[in-house]
Amino acid sequence: MRNTRALAVAGAAVAALGLSAPAAVAWDTPSNIVVLPSVIARGGQLTITVDGCRHGGTATSNAFSPTKLSPVHGSSRETARGTATINSNARPGPYDITVNCSGKRMTKPQAFTVIGGVRGGIGGSSTTGATPTDMAIGGGLVAAAVGGGGVFWMRRRAERRI
Repeated sequence: MRNTRALAVAGAAVAALGLSAPAAVAWDTPSNIVVLPSVIARGGQLTITVDGCRHGGTATSNAFSPTKLSPVHGSSRETARGTATINSNARPGPYDITVNCSGKRMTKPQAFTVIGGVRGGIGGSSTTGATPTDMAIGGGLVAAAVGGGGVFWMRRRAERRI
């Protein structure tokens, strides 16, 4: 019974290895597009990695200009890599990437997401400098401090006369 189990496990391992070997040798088309980071702000840089792109190629998207993919030497998967900079006017939302390697194309839908600017609440970064409201509040606080200091000083003078 134990020999049968061992033989079945060994047979399954050999079959898995035999089925995966032809796929590893036959990589002549782009596959497995990896984009890091998957969420990025405008002006940020993406790293695009493509397996099966032995001689390099180009990556395109509506969020960045065409980017050259260069082969990664020493890679066992015939990988190409490139860095793209997101346009400063890219709209927030998901974007596709299309890779062209040696005339073969592959598209990864919704490969990454561009996020927009952060909207703060009260005191957010939507304006620069002090607003008229900020100036009025600050002026009121300074006037209250001067008035309170004057009252305190006058009371101290009155205490000395007693």
